[in-house]
Amino acid sequence: MGWVVVLPVKHARHGKRRLHGELGDRSAADRSALARAIATDALTAARACPLVRSLVVVTADPVIARLAASAGDEVIGGDDQGLDAAVLAGLARAARLWPELGRAVLLADVPAMRPQDLERALSAAAAHARSFVPDREGAGTVLLAARRGVEPRPAFGSGSAARHERLGAVRLDLDLPRLRRDVDTAEDLREAAALGLGPATRAALDATGLA
Repeated sequence: MGWVVVLPVKHARHGKRRLHGELGDRSAADRSALARAIATDALTAARACPLVRSLVVVTADPVIARLAASAGDEVIGGDDQGLDAAVLAGLARAARLWPELGRAVLLADVPAMRPQDLERALSAAAAHARSFVPDREGAGTVLLAARRGVEPRPAFGSGSAARHERLGAVRLDLDLPRLRRDVDTAEDLREAAALGLGPATRAALDATGLA
C-alpha cells in the first residue's frame, strides 16, 4: 500500500524551544540552522522511503518551504497555527489530492531516521486501520498512520501516545530506535548522534561547533 506522509515543521525560530534553551549560549542563527537541518534530514529520509508516494509539508518556515517545494513536495504555508491544526490541514490536503493512498503523520524531529526505518513502520501500519509508533520514552508519538479511507484522528502533544490509543489507534512498539528517537533536548540529540545523524544535522553540528 502506498502512503502520503504529512510532516508539520515549525518555523526555525519557534521550534525546538527546549533544545534552543539548552543551547542558549549559541547564536540564534546557529540554533535556527540546527532546527532546519533536523527537519531537512527527516524530510529527505521520508522522501526516499519506497512506500511513500508523496509528502505534504506544513510549515511557516520559508527556508524549509523552499527546500520542500524544490524537491516536489506539496507545501502548505501560513503562520504557525499549533501542531494539531497544522496536522489537520496537511491531512485534509493529502485526502483531497491522493484519496487512493494511506495517510501518515511524521513529526520532523527524527534526524537519525533512515528510509528503511519508515518503510518498516509503514509496512506494520498497513495491517491496521489506524496505528501509531511511540517515541523512545513511550509517551509521545513520532508516527500516526491510517489506511485509505480511515480518519487518522491526530492528538499530538505531551502524552499523545495514550490519547492516540484511547482514540482507537494500535500501538506499534517496533524495534526502530532511529525512528523513535525524536529530539527535544540536548541529551536526545546526543542519543540520535550515537545512532547516526543524517547529513544535514551532522553538517550543522560541525559548522556551528555544537558537536
